[in-house]
Amino acid sequence: MRVVNLLAFNNVRFGYRHNGKTVMSDVSVGIKPGSVTAILGPNGAGKTTLLKLALGRLQPHEGQILLNGKALESYSRRDLGRWMGLVPQGEHLPYDYSLLEYVVLGRAPYLKPLEMPGEADCQAAKQALDNVGLGSYQNRPVTRLSGGEQQMVLVARALAQQPKLLLLDEPTAHLDLKNKYKLIELLRKLVAQGVTILFTTHEPEIASILATDLVLIRDGQIVHTGTLDDTLTGDRLSDAYQMPVKVMKIDGHQLVIWS
Repeated sequence: MRVVNLLAFNNVRFGYRHNGKTVMSDVSVGIKPGSVTAILGPNGAGKTTLLKLALGRLQPHEGQILLNGKALESYSRRDLGRWMGLVPQGEHLPYDYSLLEYVVLGRAPYLKPLEMPGEADCQAAKQALDNVGLGSYQNRPVTRLSGGEQQMVLVARALAQQPKLLLLDEPTAHLDLKNKYKLIELLRKLVAQGVTILFTTHEPEIASILATDLVLIRDGQIVHTGTLDDTLTGDRLSDAYQMPVKVMKIDGHQLVIWS
């Protein structure tokens, strides 16, 4: 039986109207349920744009995006918020929220207009903070956290949405080694619970550790897509990054090197 992609881009083209420049052209890729897919490519390749299209924050000029087999535009914003959660690279916070107050904002898709969060919403937010290791800090202002801790709070807010598909934009970019490990272990647990993961990165090493599938992107075009083993090769990475790259296996792990 053919598996329906949880998320699918079909011949998608996109450009920003203010300058008329096409930044995505003829993009076709499918995200399988239960997969961990890395969108890998150099800075400026279009990785973040691809996530914004997936979220419906940008609309393609041509082609179609499907979520669970239905056109993305047929979903309400509230329904999309229950399906997908986003962890951005960072976020400016104009108010001095406590961690719990901030994370409970992730419950918005489950609330009616002007409805206050209830006990179940607060419990979901507390569980999300526990999952990222910040449960004991729930009353601390978010402005008093380190950069790495603030990134983990963004993860907690997305988890409070209880999404079926979790999107992360360069999730390890601001994390030290310990927090990178914590995040990777958390994402593995989420996959075991049935959550599908789609994340962008410019670090091949992070993709090799976490991803089951890989989308290589350069200049707004898909260079190659497939399983990690098939796609994370020296030739394909050299093509994507336009520089000599080698991939070696050491103790069963893939090591990416360049010269």
